Amino acid sequence: MHLLRKLSAVAVLCVATTGLSGCAGIAFPGAIGFSSLYTNTTGNNFVNEQTKLGSKSGEGCVTSILGLITTGDAGVHETARKANINRVTHIDYRFENILGFYAKYCAIVYGE
Repeated sequence: MHLLRKLSAVAVLCVATTGLSGCAGIAFPGAIGFSSLYTNTTGNNFVNEQTKLGSKSGEGCVTSILGLITTGDAGVHETARKANINRVTHIDYRFENILGFYAKYCAIVYGE
């Protein structure tokens, strides 16, 4: 009976650990390069190859803690408005995840 109790405790611990790993990243589905240990990736969502990279840039970020609390604004419209950008030429993003407890997604908007 003592062995059964230990095995039950280990099983519960394994399920809890698996269930909590990477929870913060749940808030940003589709983020490239996601891992539950550590992630720090960049990429682009929109590139207008007909134009040069804009002289202005702005950044909007959203942060998440355990996927339970998510705050911020990474919307292109609001980010461009705050950076006084009227014509968006490129949009990049940055995604960071630390042990699934903390995640951050940023949209970087370039334009004129």
